[in-house]
Amino acid sequence: MLRVGLTGGVACGKSTIAAMLVKRGAHYLSADALAHQVYAPGAATYDEVVRHFGREILNDDGTVNRTRLANLVFPHRIAELNAIVHPEVVRRQNGWMDEVERLDPHGIAVVEAALLIEAGAHKDFDKVIVVTCNLQRKVEHFAHRTNVSLDAARLEVERRSAAQFTDEEKARHADYVIDNSGSMEDAELQVDKIWAELRQPQP
Repeated sequence: MLRVGLTGGVACGKSTIAAMLVKRGAHYLSADALAHQVYAPGAATYDEVVRHFGREILNDDGTVNRTRLANLVFPHRIAELNAIVHPEVVRRQNGWMDEVERLDPHGIAVVEAALLIEAGAHKDFDKVIVVTCNLQRKVEHFAHRTNVSLDAARLEVERRSAAQFTDEEKARHADYVIDNSGSMEDAELQVDKIWAELRQPQP
């Protein structure tokens, strides 16, 4: 089985590219969805996160408010949060890939993770795809996704980007780079080319 890491800058459309890969037959896991699980009350990591960042990050029902947590950790305390959460997320995603391999030994498993390279987790994968796009497109994506103004989106994109490698730094670790600044059709063509290469028998 081929293990593929999918990552990229803030609001570059990673999930859109992931959906295109799924449409072509990839197995898919979102590391962000795994993070939701490790933030759940009762998980050992939940207690650690609350101990480090305080009860003000919690909703009335005791669940972690991801927006409040993000506002607190970006950009200066993100490494502190990652040190708590990443080991468990990586353990779970490796377990998922092992299970996919058992069920589909010749399949392609794609894990989407925003901080794949920053966390050093790209070393767990056979191939890495990095999605990039220009700043204007990032701002438009973020504004549309979160229903905020373009000015507010620009500030938030810049703030979150400060906690990540630049697109250029990420691309240096990539086997494939998808520039998602253009049309959906253009992105589909890039994904077609990469998918054809991923389907080639591995040496």
